[in-house]
Amino acid sequence: MATALKVNGKAVTCQSDVDTPLLWVLRDELGLTGTKFGCGAALCGACTVHVDGVPVRSCQTPIAGVADKNVSTVESLSSGEGQILQKAWVTHDVPQCGYCQSGQLMSAAALLANNKHPSDTDIDNAMSGNLCRCGTYSRIKAAIKTAAAEMRQSS
Repeated sequence: MATALKVNGKAVTCQSDVDTPLLWVLRDELGLTGTKFGCGAALCGACTVHVDGVPVRSCQTPIAGVADKNVSTVESLSSGEGQILQKAWVTHDVPQCGYCQSGQLMSAAALLANNKHPSDTDIDNAMSGNLCRCGTYSRIKAAIKTAAAEMRQSS
């Protein structure tokens, strides 16, 4: 059965079984490999994408659950505010092993889409559940604050 959805602004039709996790449809059927497999149990956040602007764990989201919805992956952050966030990530040397980066970026992007003045508590709450094997949590927080400040200046 075909499932229609919009991924990164483009209408697509997926042929995978309706119970196939969104993660595998994105990676295997659509070739969008930026979204990573981590734990497979929605515990680590590596597979985070946005569905209608809300961060979700794609490893546990069946494709049927996103039919006719807008899905955004880390590839969607290549312009605009996403680029600002990526630049802040590099400025603060956030990336280490790369395991968590796409999920971290997507959670941070969701936060900043709704809150350009996040407090430490806002950041902690938005980023909880995104695990970083390398322990760069303080750099992640600093990068989010830097990106938020730049986004405020550019608006």
